[in-house]
Amino acid sequence: MSDGYRPSRRDFLKTLPLAAVASSCGRTTPYRREDFVVPARSTMAILPASSYDADLTDVMTRGLDLLGVSVAGRRVLLKPNMVEYESKAAINTHPHVVAAAALAFQKAGAREIVVGEGPGHRRDIEYLLAGTGLDDVLQDQRLRFVDLNHDDVRQVPLKSHFTGLDSIWLPVALLESDFIVSMPKLKTHHLAGLTVSMKNLFGTVPGAVYGWPKNLLHFKGIENSIVDLAATIKPHLAIVDAIVAMEGDGPIMGQPRTMGFLAMGTDLPAVDATCARIIGLAPTKVPYLAIASRFLGNVAEGQIEQRGESPARYHTQFDVIQAIQKMRA
Repeated sequence: MSDGYRPSRRDFLKTLPLAAVASSCGRTTPYRREDFVVPARSTMAILPASSYDADLTDVMTRGLDLLGVSVAGRRVLLKPNMVEYESKAAINTHPHVVAAAALAFQKAGAREIVVGEGPGHRRDIEYLLAGTGLDDVLQDQRLRFVDLNHDDVRQVPLKSHFTGLDSIWLPVALLESDFIVSMPKLKTHHLAGLTVSMKNLFGTVPGAVYGWPKNLLHFKGIENSIVDLAATIKPHLAIVDAIVAMEGDGPIMGQPRTMGFLAMGTDLPAVDATCARIIGLAPTKVPYLAIASRFLGNVAEGQIEQRGESPARYHTQFDVIQAIQKMRA
């Protein structure tokens, strides 16, 4: 074992009353504004990618250049979205996107590249890797994979407290990374409105501690948990797989929708807000983005500088279920 720790279920349950007491002690705001610095404008890039057979490594290398991102000498953790065993293009982050990101970061001088995921629905990680096709990528590029559901963990303080909790257990592989990349699939979500780079962080929470599908996060509110995780983990970059997206009853039961782009950015709320606008949702009506806009990143369209393609090129109106009709623009 590393210097991490594997808490027992009893250890975990002991933390809940303490968190409840802490949250009831009259905290005036759920975050300290001095802990967060939001730039006047955020930069992101929309990059055309016609198919998964395109030269996606070149696309991502151009994206890194447009954003001025450097990973030289750093340990990079790629966090894709893996949900179901089937290799359906609209459900999981496509393995070609993960492969291209690994190659792009290798070319950029990364010291080490690790792929990590903690699926919320499926526990057989070897079957999941094989079913999604990611196992082939790991073998071809000799990449190390970490099951974030069962990695050693450390307890860390939360940087915001919308869930009412003061701390959370997170995987050591995540905490020891120098550069964290959230790599979601662009999908509608029947509770959150859409699932992009911030919602993708649910897969960093260890199921061995919090159960499946990360029960505590749902008990404390989806939008609250999304914001607390993003505020605490603070990923350095988002790469959104929107070559084939999902509309309708996402994030699992929806239908594929070909979009033909990758979205990249260092400000996750800005990336997610742009993706929301592209699919016809208003960021200010998406609860987690409305919260994030207060202190975590830029959501207003005028505060986001778009490089590469204009989002208007890809604007469409996704089919959504009735529960999130109210989030339409």
